[in-house]
Amino acid sequence: MVTDASQERSRKESLKEAILNRRMLICVFTGFTSGLPLYVVFQLVPAWLRVEGVGLAEIGFFTLVQLPYVWKFLWSPVMDRYTLPFLGRRRGWMLVTQLALMLSIAAMGFLQPALSIWTVAYLAAAMAFFSASQDIVLDAYRRELLPDVELGLGNTIHVQAYRLSGLVPGALALILADHMAWHYVFVVVALFMFVGVMLTLFIKEAVSEPSPPKSLVDAVIDPFVEFFNRKGIGSGLLILAFLVLYKLGDSMATALQTPFFIDVGFTLTQIGSVAKTAGLIAATVGGLGGGLIMIKLGINRALWLFGVVQITSILGFALLSVVGINLWLLGLVVAFEYLGVGLGSAAFVAFMARTTNPVFAATQFALFSALTAVPRTVIGAFTGVMVEQLGWTNFFLLCTVLAIPGMLLLFKVAPWNADN
Repeated sequence: MVTDASQERSRKESLKEAILNRRMLICVFTGFTSGLPLYVVFQLVPAWLRVEGVGLAEIGFFTLVQLPYVWKFLWSPVMDRYTLPFLGRRRGWMLVTQLALMLSIAAMGFLQPALSIWTVAYLAAAMAFFSASQDIVLDAYRRELLPDVELGLGNTIHVQAYRLSGLVPGALALILADHMAWHYVFVVVALFMFVGVMLTLFIKEAVSEPSPPKSLVDAVIDPFVEFFNRKGIGSGLLILAFLVLYKLGDSMATALQTPFFIDVGFTLTQIGSVAKTAGLIAATVGGLGGGLIMIKLGINRALWLFGVVQITSILGFALLSVVGINLWLLGLVVAFEYLGVGLGSAAFVAFMARTTNPVFAATQFALFSALTAVPRTVIGAFTGVMVEQLGWTNFFLLCTVLAIPGMLLLFKVAPWNADN
């Protein structure tokens, strides 16, 4: 009995240490800083374009400016190999990308889509490039920072903070847009990048930081060779396919989320206050509960459970498209989406982190996360055309069907009873 009590006390102390430490706090700030620019490109810019009279098809194709998220593994070896002459291997790149993001977001609002749609596209693509580059270094830093036992909780916290950052361009900015000019709105959003700048200046390089590759050639080739040697060709290809398909339906369903709310008939203030407040509450609950669930169940089982919730949440959008303007239903649908998809994303990112080798964290994590961006960018570019052909309800039903193949791959890449 004494032994059992001692083991239980040790387990509780380990759990407390995993939750209450400085590394978890850093994950909050990396998540917020990483998510903010993505949601500017993903939510704020499409809403701005729709209000300015740009068509759904054009807005759908506009998601192609997010291609840097797909191709970021091409330049990640440069960031893995070379260290800037200030702040260290990871923090130097963090600061450069964050300052570039601050300037590009602020500049966006001074453009007029009706007169310079291509200029808007070029600047949005540059913003996506800086954002993808920041993700490379933040993901690598987090992988080096967190011990394996904290990957589940740390990445859960990162993802929930990532999603909470969407409240700035997706809620605050939309509410402000009803009361002030768009260029002021974009400047206000840009100022929130100071959170990332302050993070970079106050943290230190990760204690477990490995030595950089000896050459650029090594930085390009070794991460791929190591991955397939470790996993095998067959299993490695299945993992890569899973990374593309697991969030396919969710990514398509949310690609035009804000234009969908506008088309249903909600005002920008209603979208900003009701929808995003519900999202805040749900994301907070999901962030607290999801990490604890993952500690209890492990990453594999979390992928199964959260994936089911993620698929179900897509059907909420189909229901809203049928019911029409209903603030209560809007809040419930968004809350469930933030809860379910947030949980699914947390387990998904933890799975990617577990699959990487810390020695090649930047390039391998960039490759894995780039594959997850394929549905959001390449396939998402055609969502506007799909909606115009199918209608919103049938479109969301199609997204639900397309979410199933990724779940089926879990039998191979993350079996329910396999060790985590």
